[in-house]
Amino acid sequence: MRALLFALAASVAAALPVHAENVTVDVTAIVEHPALDAVRDGVKDALAAAGYKEGENLTFVYKSAQGNAATAAQIARQFAGEGPTVIVPISTPSAQAVAAATRDIPIVFSAVSDPVGAQLVKNMDKPGGNITGLSDMSPVAEHIALIKEILPNVKKLGFLYNSGEANSVSLLAALKAEAEKAGVEVIESAATKTAEVQGATRALVGKADAVYIPTDNTIISALESAVGVAEESKLPLFTADTDSVARGAIAALGFNYYDVGKQTGDIVVRVLKGETVGDIPATVAKGTDLVVNKSAATKMGVTLPEAVVARATKVIE
Repeated sequence: MRALLFALAASVAAALPVHAENVTVDVTAIVEHPALDAVRDGVKDALAAAGYKEGENLTFVYKSAQGNAATAAQIARQFAGEGPTVIVPISTPSAQAVAAATRDIPIVFSAVSDPVGAQLVKNMDKPGGNITGLSDMSPVAEHIALIKEILPNVKKLGFLYNSGEANSVSLLAALKAEAEKAGVEVIESAATKTAEVQGATRALVGKADAVYIPTDNTIISALESAVGVAEESKLPLFTADTDSVARGAIAALGFNYYDVGKQTGDIVVRVLKGETVGDIPATVAKGTDLVVNKSAATKMGVTLPEAVVARATKVIE
């Protein structure tokens, strides 16, 4: 009888919500823009859904490096010195800075296109050490197919990027490989800081049939500068970042970055609940959205095919 009561009590306890212990999650991003901000918010909401709520049992600290690599390193060292439960760096530069700052504190990165190429992990399936996370490697073959569907005659595609950002360099290599298969030549134009974005876009006028912007934090932070040139020159501009479409790009096929944040937060929860961070596979985020902007297309002299508009997740008029 006593054994039965113990078993019953155990089953009831298992069914009750578990009150999480006090934890600290430090989050940093290389810069503030809608996609990275959405990742941060998704992480926080995933933690809340798992019972880790700010002001109750969670200390949630967020710092932006404001686009400065030296500041990113400073933030990483500060976080490492404070010894939080988990550190969540958003973007490749922030992840590299945090990984260099600590070998002990669990790290769960997010929005890193190529974790292996960025030397954050040696193996996606078995990261090892104190790090794992979520990749947002863009489906570049699908991006080229979308651009060709909208612009069937495109032969030269401008690639606007920061040549010092590891994820953009990885994406350039992937894009070139896929573009060659599609009979498209990639024309590079680099901007190493936001003040150079307008000039780098102008450098593509007359050389490219369209411009493609990857999930590059430097370029996306100054997207309006590129859009202004594109509208003035009737140079169709596409991005890999869906949040950038509302800011003036014609279309993007990419991740919902709030969902990326929630998926990242789910990994953080696993670590908080006791899993060894290096044993959790680093994975590519799930899901893609197609967002189109009819007004932007008109300003850049493009008519969106009805088939593209019909299957879009979101249409901006």
